[in-house]
Amino acid sequence: MNWKMAFCAGASALVCVMGAAHAQDTFKMGLEATYPPFESKSGDGKLQGFDVDIGNMICERMKVKCVYVENSFDGLIPALQARKFDAINSAMNITAKRKQAIDFTSPVYIVPIQMVAKRGSSLMPTTASLKGKTVGVLQGSSQEDYLKKHWATAGVKVTSYQDQDQVYADLVAGRIDAAVQESQTAMDGFLSKPAGKDFDYAGAPLSDPETLGEGTGLGMRKGDPQRARVQAAIDSLKKDGSFSKLSMKYFKRDIIAK
Repeated sequence: MNWKMAFCAGASALVCVMGAAHAQDTFKMGLEATYPPFESKSGDGKLQGFDVDIGNMICERMKVKCVYVENSFDGLIPALQARKFDAINSAMNITAKRKQAIDFTSPVYIVPIQMVAKRGSSLMPTTASLKGKTVGVLQGSSQEDYLKKHWATAGVKVTSYQDQDQVYADLVAGRIDAAVQESQTAMDGFLSKPAGKDFDYAGAPLSDPETLGEGTGLGMRKGDPQRARVQAAIDSLKKDGSFSKLSMKYFKRDIIAK
């Protein structure tokens, strides 16, 4: 090998090492920013919410820069598998069905799943009450799995939407009779706003570990060695109370999984 070839080979190796180091300095998280208070956009277009702050804390603890990649919720798992980002951080519940496709960290937090309906409608989250009615839900969500398994087979029409705002819009317009989502999302994104003044929670939280899962965690590719690093950051932030303090700021209660 002459000196020119040796220099080029050495330079290429250096570029390769520098590129790898640069890649390790960032951590990409996928989300759909239409689910306040967990992830949404401010008036000036900046990402905000509980999950965004959780993600930033994790990245800071790992000493990497967070990069957020927006994606439709029902396409988050395929996009993760296609390596468009390193983790899903978008209020995704850990379910048996999803665990067949991807790995998860341990649950970070747990939020009740509740139905919302017009105040005075007397609707309850049962098939007897909802038979012949239409219920809206976010497409690709664990709530959708619950409704299709338990309600759609018993005479309840389930309508799926690509984003949560569309669910609320059709609820107000009377195109659907009720909506199912996480309770805090309903409160912050709808019930506490003028559009939701005539609506309220209907009945008790829904429960089914198979479809609604065991809590919310970060989704990662099967066998990804980075999972241990992410999990260590989560464990550390739980232990020192950082996550609990953030939960109190957003929800006035501690929803962090123990």
